Amino acid sequence: MSQENDCLFCKIIAGDIPSTKVYEDDTVYAFKDINPKAKVHVLIVPKDHYPNVAALAKAEPARLAHIVEVAKSIADSEFHGEYRLVFNTGVDAGQTVFHVHAHVLTGEVLDE
Repeated sequence: MSQENDCLFCKIIAGDIPSTKVYEDDTVYAFKDINPKAKVHVLIVPKDHYPNVAALAKAEPARLAHIVEVAKSIADSEFHGEYRLVFNTGVDAGQTVFHVHAHVLTGEVLDE
């Protein structure tokens, strides 16, 4: 598993920084966002470090598909399967941690 020493999400995956785990398997880790934008706001991160979704899609498209499957599973358990899935890529798009992560927003009717 590739990790970056100064990456916040790599430290969370390693257990060095506490988080509220929602899901984990051999390839991804999902945890509650500490600043939620919806009733349910979960981040799904691959355990290997990739800086953004484009890098992950190029290197491991199957893992990107797995992230979408995990998002659906979380939404199924939290809010009848409906959800918003967001990847911020780059500073101008709002990415603040440069370890690819999917935001799963659900649990209520979301504004446009």
